[in-house]
Amino acid sequence: MGGSLLLPILIAHILYITTTDPRADAAIGVNWGTQAAHPLPSQSVIKMLRANKITKVKLFDSDSSVLRALANTGIEVMVAVPNEVLSTLTNAAQANLWVQNNVLRYIPSGTNIRYVAVGNEPFLRAYNGTFIAATYPVLRNIQEALNNNKMGDRVKATVPLNADILQASSVPSETVFRPDISSNIMQIVSYLAENGSPFVINIYPFLSLYGDKNFPVNYAFFSGNGVSPVKDGAYTYTNVFDASYDSLVVALRKAGYDNMTCIVGEIGWPSDGDVNANVNYAQKFNQGFVDHLVSKKGTPLHPNTDIDAYLFSLIDEDMKTIAPGNFERHWGILAYDGRRKYLLKLSGPDGDDLVEVSGVNYMKAQWCILNPNVADRSKLADSIGYACANGDCTELGYGCSCNKYLDESGNASYAFNSYYQRQNQEKGACSFNGLGQIVTKNPSVSNCKFPLQLAFPGTPSSSTSGTPWLRAPLTLLLALLLFLNIIHQVFL
Repeated sequence: MGGSLLLPILIAHILYITTTDPRADAAIGVNWGTQAAHPLPSQSVIKMLRANKITKVKLFDSDSSVLRALANTGIEVMVAVPNEVLSTLTNAAQANLWVQNNVLRYIPSGTNIRYVAVGNEPFLRAYNGTFIAATYPVLRNIQEALNNNKMGDRVKATVPLNADILQASSVPSETVFRPDISSNIMQIVSYLAENGSPFVINIYPFLSLYGDKNFPVNYAFFSGNGVSPVKDGAYTYTNVFDASYDSLVVALRKAGYDNMTCIVGEIGWPSDGDVNANVNYAQKFNQGFVDHLVSKKGTPLHPNTDIDAYLFSLIDEDMKTIAPGNFERHWGILAYDGRRKYLLKLSGPDGDDLVEVSGVNYMKAQWCILNPNVADRSKLADSIGYACANGDCTELGYGCSCNKYLDESGNASYAFNSYYQRQNQEKGACSFNGLGQIVTKNPSVSNCKFPLQLAFPGTPSSSTSGTPWLRAPLTLLLALLLFLNIIHQVFL
């Protein structure tokens, strides 16, 4: 009897050791979006998260493969109810079913779900009020379902909101919630306070610059160089983040909620897709923000305090809508293939450099370009339009990474290759009315990189950034389990 219990106890102990990480918490969390034509394998991303000591991730859905991969990692997870699902969950029974299927089923397996995000910026002006009526009822239904299932103390429902819920003002002390949604916001704030849930706000200094070309560029960053400080009574502001965060604090105070916990749900800077979205600015902002948090300086209204925040985002997503701007596909601190775009120390200036995703496999080293020998180019414009509509040409715009390196033929080649790679290098995907040509010489020019598609099981691959020894821990674990099984058999 004792012998039969020994093996599972030992195995459970070994698995605990190999799936928990005793290292200190990261200074910041990350948003992990998966709107990519060829997303990286979840397990590969998890290894990268742990290598970077990232202990908090915010998701935009409740993808089962991602949630299973996060099991027994200790990483805190915020799952989400997508905006398009909100209307169905105004029914309490449906909300309870959603909680059962998307939260409660994963917790016993070791997935550390701590928050449920109800919608994503549902009060955004661009949505024209589409989701406002449903947001509070769904928030209440989700939290009540958690409470009724005895999980309300562990998992909290909240609503990530954009900073545009605040009435624009010249200084934080004058800030209030927008009058047109004030009553709706107050419902939400009151319920959050009643249940001990945090208020989640998304802050984007880049969008301030994108929306106003006269916006003082340096005020978006954290160096203070060349910035005329904004005076607000006894307080001085040298960057837009501090001013935005304190504006929320003021609005909450005026509403009677002085001590509510506030989380920055999204903050970051894109690296491409606009003249001000580039690698240099992205590195400057994201490192500056991380250093600001690690210093624990807080903000003028909350000095010497920790601020809980999630960088937006972890990995580029080439399937995101570009309606707000071409930059939407380039928020990641990592490129589509998990490679870092620039040096970044997530634990602050004295920390380690950002670790890339390892073991990434690519398809064959071949690209699709415009055949330079084709004389009839009458259908070239239509072919480029088709390629861009079904691929990703956001790097070709004015001021973007490929803009100054490519001529008309180069732009066509980039468009062709984007479509060709997205179609898994199918031969017919490089036809383009006879204009395309498959080549094995990389057509990339300087900082304009022609992508090579990621390889998945069943697709031919030619290269990998990983090394065999990276698989050693798993091999060792399996060998140890086999040894224990033999011992079990011998001594029974």
